[in-house]
Amino acid sequence: MKRTYGWKEAALDLLFPRRCPVCDGIIEFGQGDICKSCIGKVNPIRGPVCMKCGKPVTAQKEYCYDCSRKKHLYQCGTAVFEYKNISSAIYRFKYKGRQEYAVFFGRCMAKKLEGKLKQWKAEALIPVPAHPSRKRQRGYNQAELLAREISARTGIPVYSDIVKRWKKTAPQKDLDDIQRQNNLKRAFKIYKNDVKLNTIVIIDDIYTTGSTIDTMTAVLQAAGIKNVYFAALAIGRGQ
Repeated sequence: MKRTYGWKEAALDLLFPRRCPVCDGIIEFGQGDICKSCIGKVNPIRGPVCMKCGKPVTAQKEYCYDCSRKKHLYQCGTAVFEYKNISSAIYRFKYKGRQEYAVFFGRCMAKKLEGKLKQWKAEALIPVPAHPSRKRQRGYNQAELLAREISARTGIPVYSDIVKRWKKTAPQKDLDDIQRQNNLKRAFKIYKNDVKLNTIVIIDDIYTTGSTIDTMTAVLQAAGIKNVYFAALAIGRGQ
């Protein structure tokens, strides 16, 4: 998809060329948000998925192994890509300063969410917050960048100041399920909820076991938000 350029954006792209979110190569000016050689290399999830979390499953299953044995607090969720297919891209997006990837990834998420946002009657998008020290270190919160790109394409507003991350947690990728739950205890707090919302969608980059989404859901539900869904850029395969 080619981009529409204003003069300021065009000047920035000439001075600081965008990087392809798939191969990290430089994208030619005016070409779009992914290079020509990578179009079609990363495909979204197709086929049967878990009815709760959206992980790909075999055709005979309604729920993945995790969701069949664990009661999640959120209503349900969806994801765009299998994590193994874009793990290197997410690493660069999250840890190597490639915040421009959010344009392509946000567009993919908005396309995936188009029908679901109407079905869910979503009133707001809430990105998983980063701890202030981590946000300062990276310079941005990747979940918030994704949420803002989705909002620009769907019209659903982003509320990034309702939930704050008060506790600096260890990276979830290094922990098992029990450790993840303990790691996230008292990690999130409601900062303010001046706008009364009934239905929101949590936005995150990766869904693994659901511990982060469940912890946030508990906080949001305690604040009176009844219906909580989630959308992730990437997710693992269900067993």
